[in-house]
Amino acid sequence: MIDLAIDVVSWVLLALGGACVFIGGIGALRLPDFYTRIHAASLTDTMATLLVFSGMMLQAGFTLATLKLLAIMAFLLLTSPTATYALANAALASGLKPAAPVVGRESGEADR
Repeated sequence: MIDLAIDVVSWVLLALGGACVFIGGIGALRLPDFYTRIHAASLTDTMATLLVFSGMMLQAGFTLATLKLLAIMAFLLLTSPTATYALANAALASGLKPAAPVVGRESGEADR
């Protein structure tokens, strides 16, 4: 009975991870500018990794493979957001402006 519950939970996690990848891919194709696309890709990378690796760890049980997956997941969860930040910061420093107006300045009007 417990094995069935672990299988169901792991397949739900794997399916949710696949859904995150699919939705993030659509977002990367459909969003208007570089910054929103990189945001979609970063969230997809982080959430899909967390969900898919968690599902695979449940499928593997407590083995050496689980520890390896945990180490890879920790590495990816630390490096992926850092790489995304560095890429967006480099794009901003090189002069690439966001397409959307910035709202909330002192005047309260949007800048273009």
